[in-house]
Amino acid sequence: MKVLISAYSCEPGRGSERGVGWNVAREVAKHHEVWVLTRPDESKDAIEAELAANPIPNLHFVYFTLPFWQDSMSLGQSGAMQIHYYLWQIQAYFVARRLHQEIGFDLAHHVTFVKYSAPSLLAFLPIPFVWGPVGGGESAPPKFWKDFSLRARLYEYARDFVRNVGQRDPLVGLTIRNSAVVRATTDDTAKRLYRMGATDVQIVPEVGLLDEEIQVLNQSPLPASQPVRFISMGRLLHWKGFHLGIRAFAEAKLPDAEFWLVGDGPELDNLKRLAAVCGVADKVKFWGRLSREDTLERLGESHVLVHPSLHDSGGWVCIEAMASGRPVICLDLGGPAIQVTPQTGFKVAAQDPDQSVGDMAAVMQKLAADPELRVQMGQAGRQLVDDNFSWTAVGKQLNSVYASTSTAVPVTA
Repeated sequence: MKVLISAYSCEPGRGSERGVGWNVAREVAKHHEVWVLTRPDESKDAIEAELAANPIPNLHFVYFTLPFWQDSMSLGQSGAMQIHYYLWQIQAYFVARRLHQEIGFDLAHHVTFVKYSAPSLLAFLPIPFVWGPVGGGESAPPKFWKDFSLRARLYEYARDFVRNVGQRDPLVGLTIRNSAVVRATTDDTAKRLYRMGATDVQIVPEVGLLDEEIQVLNQSPLPASQPVRFISMGRLLHWKGFHLGIRAFAEAKLPDAEFWLVGDGPELDNLKRLAAVCGVADKVKFWGRLSREDTLERLGESHVLVHPSLHDSGGWVCIEAMASGRPVICLDLGGPAIQVTPQTGFKVAAQDPDQSVGDMAAVMQKLAADPELRVQMGQAGRQLVDDNFSWTAVGKQLNSVYASTSTAVPVTA
């Protein structure tokens, strides 16, 4: 088929949204002829260099950005970026309509941003439209807000406000109704989409790893020696829940164990103070921000990933940990709850902070005392990633979605 993909964020060799845009497009191009709409200022040079080194004949890129607002890279993740993204979606429709008249696409697919509360106007083309997976519908449970600073609470209020405005946007509602397939990253986002008028939502994780990345991670054996090391990786943000991990580690009272945190962010000083207050400052090591290579090296020196995120649509580190054979401890929330199974880790209920901390502490004690359980869960994690979370597997799944969607009745522009 001739497939049109919208990928506002797209770049080879990157993770997060950029990696999603690039890897989905690359995998779809193994089965179909693909045109990708994206921005020139973010990653055109990287894309063209990759295609020059490794040509993909079926993959074509169409670059454009707002004529009156071209430097979107300077916006970071600010509110201005979200406005730019919204206006770019409107522009994308006119670019796509002109291309459709020339090429005659069989199907359109919105890939990035992974944002359920903003429209994708490609849904208005007279061809079947696949939306997502989209995410962002996850929220930190109210009882967990008591640990947040004023700044963190203001962030959560602003996030809720923006989402609620988006949910009432008529263009978002039309995007849902004009979609042949609606895909969500989590149960929370799916529930919001149903309330907004969706009738059938597929729940599909957005994350994936390259086959070569999986091979490297698969070769990382569990350390045989003590101490047992628990590790958390990511930006040190309030909603990542690393404060819960430190509290649980302190409550577990493990005599020969360490807790490593890899990353940097606004919560660093608070987390250091918490470790001191909990009496585990000598056992908690803050590595700071490391390169990806060094981060994975620290993971290879650890036994268990602790990822108590309060609202994560994705959770890439959980996939990386399972691919490397490490059990995962997470909260039963968001993307990690979709990815982690009872065979590969422990999903702790998130009723209130004290309960979650106590349950995580018990799990830490269990894993620290049972090396065979760590090995069993690690093996199951590797198999789970091989079967479901390689980009090759994602591409095959999408090919099946496209095949079934192509028979849908096209919408009227």
